[in-house]
Amino acid sequence: MSAKNFKATTAGLTRLPRLFWFATALPTICALLYYGLFASNVYISESRFVVRSPDKPAVSGLGLLVKSSGLSTSGDEIYATKDYLTSRDALRAINRGSAFERAFTNTDVSVFDRFDGILGNRSFENLYKYYDGKVKVEYDSASSITTLTVRAYNPKSAQQFNEQLLEMAEQTVNRMSERGRRDLISVAQNEVSNAKQQAQDAAAALASYRDRQGLIDPEKQAAIQMQMISKLQDGLITTKTQLLELRSLAPASPQIPVLETRAKGLAREIEGQIGAVAGSKGSLAASAVQYQRFSIANQFAEKQLASALASLEESRSEARRKHAYVERVVQPNLPDNPLEPRRLRGVFSVFVLGLVAWGLLSMLLAGLMEHRD
Repeated sequence: MSAKNFKATTAGLTRLPRLFWFATALPTICALLYYGLFASNVYISESRFVVRSPDKPAVSGLGLLVKSSGLSTSGDEIYATKDYLTSRDALRAINRGSAFERAFTNTDVSVFDRFDGILGNRSFENLYKYYDGKVKVEYDSASSITTLTVRAYNPKSAQQFNEQLLEMAEQTVNRMSERGRRDLISVAQNEVSNAKQQAQDAAAALASYRDRQGLIDPEKQAAIQMQMISKLQDGLITTKTQLLELRSLAPASPQIPVLETRAKGLAREIEGQIGAVAGSKGSLAASAVQYQRFSIANQFAEKQLASALASLEESRSEARRKHAYVERVVQPNLPDNPLEPRRLRGVFSVFVLGLVAWGLLSMLLAGLMEHRD
């Protein structure tokens, strides 16, 4: 450029209004200085994973593909994993030994980009805000794939932290899955233990009652007693018939006293047997009521135990189906080229916004001047 053209250009620039310099030129120059001299290169490491469970319904896309293999995605564990990876607990875990803090306070990182920055605030809450800007977890409900993105000013750091966070996600899912399975089986086992104890108590009460009463089954014993009474009654009827025949045909027969004695004995025996079956506190009928009570309690306890055992087997099967795990779709990559900052786009954006601000402020000032006139 000749001296004459340089002077003409300089004179043209000095004729630009001050508002343009303030609203557009100065911000653009600052953006040029920042993106050209100070902004550090940002390396992005990305990984993708899906949390799968054998029994839950698939959604779509990859979910349908997974369903065809007998597996499905697990929604609860996905959201829990996403919340954990962006939590303070995850930051404490990844910052063990101040590893995360050291990586982002390195003097190689621009003072405008490093963690402690210009103000030098190294509190944990400030570190968490910084961490929240470097780690992103995005869940795609259509494909059920979760994308984990880590930004760092060193490619190895980006990959290392991404790998650590991915392992923490796997541990979180495994811990939740194991806890759910253990709780499910534990509840069922407690039910079985209670049912076993109730069954043992009911069986012991029934056995104790049998020992006290000297009975095995009052109903069966009553049936036997009734058969015996029936036979005795048949014998009594036969004896009375023979007695009537002898009294009418041979009133002086010596068999008559014998038959009378037999008839009285049979009558007493029948009366005694009937009393043993019913009519007294120690009868089989009275014992049967109490026996039925213990027997029903014992049967109910046995059914409860059988139901609890069936529930335990079902819980074990359910626990096997609830086993969720992380399936890595894309491993954490080692970036070989910084993808951020987008310097030209940043400078151009500042310039365009400056022009817009300049135009708005110019119209505002023109309106104010006209109103004053």
